[in-house]
Amino acid sequence: MQQIVILGGGAAGMAAALAAAQAAPAGAVRVTVLDRNPRCGKKLLATGNGRCNLSNTGIAPACYFTADPKALAPLLNAVNTAAPLEWFRALGLYTRTDEAGRVYPYSNQAADVLALLEGHMARLGVEVRTGCTVNTLSQNRNGYAVLFDSAERSNETLHADAVICAMGGNAGPQFGTDGFGTRFAAQCGGKLEPLYPCLTALQTARPNKALAGIRVKARAALLDLDRHTLLAEETGEVQFTDYGLSGICIMQLSGLLAPRRGPKRPAVELDLFPALDEAALTALFSGRVPLLPGRTPADFWTGLLNPKLGRALWAAARLPDTPLDTLPDAAWQVLANTAKHWLFEDLTPCGWKQAQTTGGGLSLTELEPSFQFKGCPGLYFVGETLDCAGTCGGFNLHWAFGSGITAGRDAVRTLRRPHKKR
Repeated sequence: MQQIVILGGGAAGMAAALAAAQAAPAGAVRVTVLDRNPRCGKKLLATGNGRCNLSNTGIAPACYFTADPKALAPLLNAVNTAAPLEWFRALGLYTRTDEAGRVYPYSNQAADVLALLEGHMARLGVEVRTGCTVNTLSQNRNGYAVLFDSAERSNETLHADAVICAMGGNAGPQFGTDGFGTRFAAQCGGKLEPLYPCLTALQTARPNKALAGIRVKARAALLDLDRHTLLAEETGEVQFTDYGLSGICIMQLSGLLAPRRGPKRPAVELDLFPALDEAALTALFSGRVPLLPGRTPADFWTGLLNPKLGRALWAAARLPDTPLDTLPDAAWQVLANTAKHWLFEDLTPCGWKQAQTTGGGLSLTELEPSFQFKGCPGLYFVGETLDCAGTCGGFNLHWAFGSGITAGRDAVRTLRRPHKKR
């Protein structure tokens, strides 16, 4: 009996295993999953704050960070052709879509998605072995040999006619990932793009710890101070932390901080009043002065901003702490300018533990549209191991599930093809 071995039991790995089992002739192919955790899908359970944001109605190449957008196009087309949502619906999963196009299981429970995958894998006879650490992969005339340590013994060898590598990246070490997937890709001769924490909060050089926990609706713009250019902007909720800035819109911007291709001097500019232009905001501020006779700056922000945030903005504008009606008219233009262009410099992404996904990884130029490693029939890389990180909103799981389905189906088709060394 021929065998397909899946390295990694996350979203991409489970999708690959199940898709291969569905495509294989009955009794002709054994599908085996090796995962290092006590149970598959540990990281999947945490996605979407436990709700499992499966996909998005707005899938497009522009929603992904990669060093090679040209190489992304055929791979993303293959992912979309695999139709992960239709595949899930055929498995019995009912979904809901929110106003932003994010798709969730109707129950809003990631645990239900995992249970569904586990149930179908068991029904189709997929063998799942947990507590396994992969060491090496070698290629021979008859296929591949996977050397791994299992819960029972060390240096176990498993023969495979096809291997699908779905071992993830560096993000989320608390879920059992340690970057072995990308190191493994390098061992196989693959070109790697530099890794970096993606979809993560940003640290600033001089954080105002008094603002920690405060949230505000704002427009956040990522600037390249060296080139005096605007790279991207996002509107949404910004959270101040004791180390810097967080919130979905900040995390989206972090994807542009890739080594070698990101800005050397990045900065985030916050607009705390995005619905008003600077002239209208100046008029709003100056118009409050007659309503607050004899009051101090501490009273100015009532009904506008959190008092602590207002005081910090006032300090950033370098306005004196004197009664409001003693300030010159020009002060309100200065305050409005600061409120719309509050600059945070010396940014660095937070570490792997806070990152939702891994930026960088195995270059997409190393893959066929089937996610097969070029020159190695029967060897595939999928999911987060690859240099493709999606923005927030279900794009990463869409990529993970779709790449796994594509590779699983193609692996069955390649079983009878001769294996040639790379």
